[in-house]
Amino acid sequence: MGLGLTTQKFSRDDFPPKPHFVFGSGTSAFQVEGAEAEDGRTPSVWDSFAQSEKNKRGVDCCDGYHKYKEDVQLMVATGLEAYRFSISWSRLIPNGRGSVNPKGLQFYNNFINELVSNGIQPHATLIHYDLPQALEDEYGGWLNGKIVKDFTAYADVCFREFGDRVSYWITNNEANVYALGAYDTGIFPPYRCSAPFGISCKAGNSSTEPYIVAHNALLAHASAARLYKRKYQLTQQGFIGINIYMFWFIPFTNATKDAIATQRAYDFYVGWFMDPLVFGDYPDVVKQNAGTRIPSFTPEESKLVKGSWDFFGLNHYTTLYVGDDSGSLKMEQRDVVMDMAAKFSDTLDEVPPGEFHISPEGMKGSLEYLKQHYGNPPVYVHENGQRTFRNASLYDTSRVKYLESYIGSMLEAMRNGSNTKGYFTWSFIDLFELLDGYESSFGLYYVDLNDPDLKRYPKLSAHWYSSFLKGEGRRDHDITEVEKNSSAHFN
Repeated sequence: MGLGLTTQKFSRDDFPPKPHFVFGSGTSAFQVEGAEAEDGRTPSVWDSFAQSEKNKRGVDCCDGYHKYKEDVQLMVATGLEAYRFSISWSRLIPNGRGSVNPKGLQFYNNFINELVSNGIQPHATLIHYDLPQALEDEYGGWLNGKIVKDFTAYADVCFREFGDRVSYWITNNEANVYALGAYDTGIFPPYRCSAPFGISCKAGNSSTEPYIVAHNALLAHASAARLYKRKYQLTQQGFIGINIYMFWFIPFTNATKDAIATQRAYDFYVGWFMDPLVFGDYPDVVKQNAGTRIPSFTPEESKLVKGSWDFFGLNHYTTLYVGDDSGSLKMEQRDVVMDMAAKFSDTLDEVPPGEFHISPEGMKGSLEYLKQHYGNPPVYVHENGQRTFRNASLYDTSRVKYLESYIGSMLEAMRNGSNTKGYFTWSFIDLFELLDGYESSFGLYYVDLNDPDLKRYPKLSAHWYSSFLKGEGRRDHDITEVEKNSSAHFN
């Protein structure tokens, strides 16, 4: 039976060839490795959450720690040109600083070697939400300026040990979302927030802490980038950048106040990080609304942060509509989201339960925004994919439609001059999702958590992506051909 979907009028050949442009997929250490207490690894801030009753399989994850060779062979079969992963700080340096764990070092060496020997380009993220619990307990983690020195020392180990094979480094994954989720609304570990913006936290201050964490994250990134450029880049010939999360914001109405609110949302959500990195300081509207609650850059810090990148990573999934809510600025209690003074809604249309609204124009719009506002920097789309409820169905037609439409939108942006250098689906396999554990999935491959061997099964999206990457079929070939050619895998 046909699925009624056709691909866009493009193929892999419409994009620059590898290494000028790469297509890949990705995961992160805590979400896929498992082996949480093996071979010297110590807890990260995520472990206590993952061990809760609701997420009791969280610590086991997909056992990528032991099954990495099998997973790399799936990457080869899929035709991936690159793979984005993260390094577990607490596996490599269990105390957060000091001695390197030999078994952690061996694992990442083995994994990177496996990628390289199979022709897959490694893209390594230094931290993907999983700060060592030891540093959180000792001095408050990202709330303390001490994190800059410890993060730089950790980065130094990674550059020294892996930089001869890893040429693409991402210091921090979507630091803007982490600052909000962990310190404003309190939905991520270490669960810090204050009422009324977050109601279940035991400690925190939603009005000040997100700004402090963001400031320290920017300084830590810039310090690590300066180290890389001074000590390693000339010999290793690699590149370093930082990743941000970006919604495509659209005014809810044609009213001028909604257009102004939309720009304010961009300034707080994107400019909060991008402006210091490109221009050396926070946006004026952010400084005006946050006042003394946001730290100031010294002249030396501004110089350190400005230009401390070779590329930017973009995580983009969906579109939000923005309406003005500036009246709320008169409230005495304020958090970062309140400072934006905007109301958000995911879509004007109905969205299937558990799924992201498919609005591919948001990909083109996000890339255009970075081009127009920040001088068209090199950009890697590090995460893009369709969220669905987790189930055993391998016919993820919605995900196929999502991927084909967003890749097509990215191509439109590139034809319009966007300096986009790569695209990675999220995620390569179904894994432990940071928002809801095993209730949702993004993977190209299904993982059977009831199977003692955690067997992986390709979904229709894996076959579609593989067909696209390998240049199989016509530009406009019907997806029913993908279904027919892969039907044996679903039986």
